[in-house]
Amino acid sequence: MAGPVKAAGAARGAAKGGDLGFEAELFKAADKLRGNMEPSDYKHVALGLIFLKHISDSFEAKRAELLAEYPDGAEDRDEYAADNVFWVPPTARWSHLQANAKSPSIGKMIDEAMFAIEKDNDNLKGVLPKDYARPSLNAVMLGELIDLISNIALGAQKGEARDILGRVYEYFLGQFAGSEGKRGGEFYTPRSVVRVMVEMIEPFKGRVYDPCCGSGGMFVQSESFALEHEGRIGDIAVYGQESNYTTWRLCKMNLAVRGIDADIKWNSEGSFHKDELRDLKADFILANPPFNISDWGGDRLKEDVRWKYGIPPVGNANFAWVQHIVHHLSPTGVAGVVLANGSMSSTQNNEGAIRQALIEGVNDAPGVVDCMVALPGQLFYSTQIPVCLWFLARDKSNGIARNAKLRDRRGEILFIDARKLGHMVDRTRKEFSDADIEKITRAYHAWRGEADAGVYEDEPGFCKSATLEEIKGHGYVLTPGRYVGAADVEEDDVPFAERFGGLRAKLEEQLEENDRLTKFIRQNLALVV
Repeated sequence: MAGPVKAAGAARGAAKGGDLGFEAELFKAADKLRGNMEPSDYKHVALGLIFLKHISDSFEAKRAELLAEYPDGAEDRDEYAADNVFWVPPTARWSHLQANAKSPSIGKMIDEAMFAIEKDNDNLKGVLPKDYARPSLNAVMLGELIDLISNIALGAQKGEARDILGRVYEYFLGQFAGSEGKRGGEFYTPRSVVRVMVEMIEPFKGRVYDPCCGSGGMFVQSESFALEHEGRIGDIAVYGQESNYTTWRLCKMNLAVRGIDADIKWNSEGSFHKDELRDLKADFILANPPFNISDWGGDRLKEDVRWKYGIPPVGNANFAWVQHIVHHLSPTGVAGVVLANGSMSSTQNNEGAIRQALIEGVNDAPGVVDCMVALPGQLFYSTQIPVCLWFLARDKSNGIARNAKLRDRRGEILFIDARKLGHMVDRTRKEFSDADIEKITRAYHAWRGEADAGVYEDEPGFCKSATLEEIKGHGYVLTPGRYVGAADVEEDDVPFAERFGGLRAKLEEQLEENDRLTKFIRQNLALVV
């Protein structure tokens, strides 16, 4: 088999969580109802109603089950809680709202439903949107949106309906993030990037933590991975923290729609200054911190116990995030972190020294950098610049993956250059395909010594296992392009004359287009004058 791995056994299953096929049409229909409302406002309207339908459907399914098997339990709230189902009072049930969808007071009825649900379910207090009755929200639009959402998962079985609604919720989150541009990227990490991270570190069983969890996509994909690998939802214990209250609410709803019980903390001070999970040691950490934050209050934390590898600069939080994450890893814990490319090479304000310490270890703190992945540009909604993935391992001497010990990787770091992977899904954004994700993750798993991943081999232009001596020779810069070299050049069967003719024709075409646009601009400038 070509590439970095000689295959051994069947390929492992992937937690794909792919599109259902109708989400795009559903979103188009919902977006059409938006009118002139800003996407940032409309997302709460639409997602709140999808959430409401989900918990109502789950409640009704459980109630029907109890009425058939144990009628006395149909009004016992403990029976619902035991199955991780929220209690939904009569006036908040979807059937009631659907029957009144054309009422001029439907907005008020939805608000009352949200208040009633929060009253009866402590872990939803302060989470649900409750401003549907505001004058700027068109009652006719709300009624049409209720009718549209009513058809989601119609007639599906209980488990299937939950999955469908969860995936619709996730799809809508992604589409709203795209609509909001940079602001959208603050609460949403693209699914294909999350899949790479999750499938690299394999959160099969244990504690999963995200210190800046956004809308919870890392957790959703972690649960999907566990289920795809014959685990159960209860095999993963989920912990997170978020400083944006609105985003925290989105996360709580996203996890509830998926049936994921999680301990998600919120405070406005954030994980650096008010670490709500101070004593947590996680088996897996997945994080997409905000890039290059300059006002993180580092001047007030210079003596913090988390800075084992060096005091992070007050003007950039990148290495504060890395060290916060390492601090929260269990003795065999692993982490995947999204960071700006500058983190791989910057030497300003002690960053070079911190990076060296993270690579080699310092005092009683071990070297933790396990793998670096360079990503292509245009993967994210919030930025068009390329970013990178850091994979960290608390114990590189062996560690554990899916209950099996790994090989000793001390003295080595794997570099993967994935900049040529991915495909455009629209004019501004890329995604990784299943094959791309398989290529990246299989190289890492083989390099770590996982028995079913095959034998690792360096692949010029794609991956390289470098020694600490080589890395020292590059001044502890971790940019994969410095190590993987150039790809082997394939023989080109196209004759030079034919290739040159095609390039010339393309150039002539582009020059003509340039002339046309220049003329058009000059004409418009003349009109302005």
